[in-house]
Amino acid sequence: MQLPVQSQSTMYAEAWEADAGPDDLVEIARTADRSGFDYVASCDHVAIPRRLAAAMSTVWYDPVATLGFLAGVTERVRLLSHVAVVGLRHPLLTAKQYATLDHLSGGRLILGVGAGHVQEEFEVLGVDFERRGAVLDECVDALRAALGPDEFPAHHGKLYDFEGLGQLPRPAQERVPVWVGGSSPAAVRRAAVRGDGWLPQGDPRDRLPEQIARVRRLREEAGVSDPLTVGAITEPLYVGEPGWSVGRRTLTGAPEALAESLRAYRAMGVHQIQVRFRSRSRSELTDQMAAFGAEVAPLF
Repeated sequence: MQLPVQSQSTMYAEAWEADAGPDDLVEIARTADRSGFDYVASCDHVAIPRRLAAAMSTVWYDPVATLGFLAGVTERVRLLSHVAVVGLRHPLLTAKQYATLDHLSGGRLILGVGAGHVQEEFEVLGVDFERRGAVLDECVDALRAALGPDEFPAHHGKLYDFEGLGQLPRPAQERVPVWVGGSSPAAVRRAAVRGDGWLPQGDPRDRLPEQIARVRRLREEAGVSDPLTVGAITEPLYVGEPGWSVGRRTLTGAPEALAESLRAYRAMGVHQIQVRFRSRSRSELTDQMAAFGAEVAPLF
């Protein structure tokens, strides 16, 4: 699940999150850890321009700091950047941050990457916004080297060129999974050709089968035989019958009904689902998470 509090876009943030903070994040992450969730995720934005602040808000915690903080208070849940706009930073800088996170967490990192969409962020950091797709493509290749087993990684590309520079500690994992986010044609191709996983952004159920088929076709055409983890973001959920308005798109009901609905994602070829629960407080959210882990997930 995407963590609340750490990003507060008006598209999904609940009212209670505005006054929440570190203690809430800790309790939510620990609940995810106890309840069998596979990962918790944190977003990435450096700065939000005024023209977007009303809709996006300016609350965007740094993903490395947030996931590192939560690694120290959890034991098994994995830590996903969803997604890191890695093109904003040199690959060696990104590698240093995320290799350290993987090392300290005992190999729990999943590096989710995306091209980004806020032009002003790129401009203020001196990165070409129009070429962000090409920048991301090479960043992924460079990060494969920089997050690999070699103490002195090497990469020679059009944008980045390095060798003979050592970085320790290395990641705890032999291969850090790189999941590519986005649903544009370019993002789908990038996931198919370069990714270990695909994180679609907002694809409704009726569009996912076509997109998944395209990912598989492109991967086959590129000659990539490694398995690909296909993800999906579900509709908002509420376990049980809510006594308040949770929105018409929210899936509600008994555990059996929710599980039956969510099993449709597996039939499409999805391997992991990212869930979000409607809630009016932290305690209601953690109660929902615990109920989902205990009563819904075992029915998959």
